[in-house]
Amino acid sequence: MSRIVRILMMAAAWVCFAVGCIGIVVPVLPTTPLVLLATLLFAKSSPRCHRWICSSKVYRTYVVPFRQAGGMPLSVKVRVLAVSWGVMAVSALLVQKPTVWVILTGCALFMLYLVGFRIPTVDVAPVAPARVAEEAE
Repeated sequence: MSRIVRILMMAAAWVCFAVGCIGIVVPVLPTTPLVLLATLLFAKSSPRCHRWICSSKVYRTYVVPFRQAGGMPLSVKVRVLAVSWGVMAVSALLVQKPTVWVILTGCALFMLYLVGFRIPTVDVAPVAPARVAEEAE
């Protein structure tokens, strides 16, 4: 792999990781998919950064349980949709522009499709912290 491609992949990985971290507090941004993408890009561009991201708290909190269970529990799905739709509803009420309403409606429907239908619903017990640390390695 050429040096330029590696640098571009590393830069994209850092952007994905940063936006994924922002997604922890901003409901519309997806944390887990962005951290997964960052992990993939780091794996291809920098073994050292890949080891680092797999040991990070964000990875252990959001990605490892998802990978172990193969989906999300129904309670988490409901919470994600409720918070996201609540923030979008407040935004729509504050902005009062039809264009924004159309965009937010599109985002809400996409989130419903993604969380409700594309991501499998699983019944899973909380992951033990020691097991999470082992899984990341």
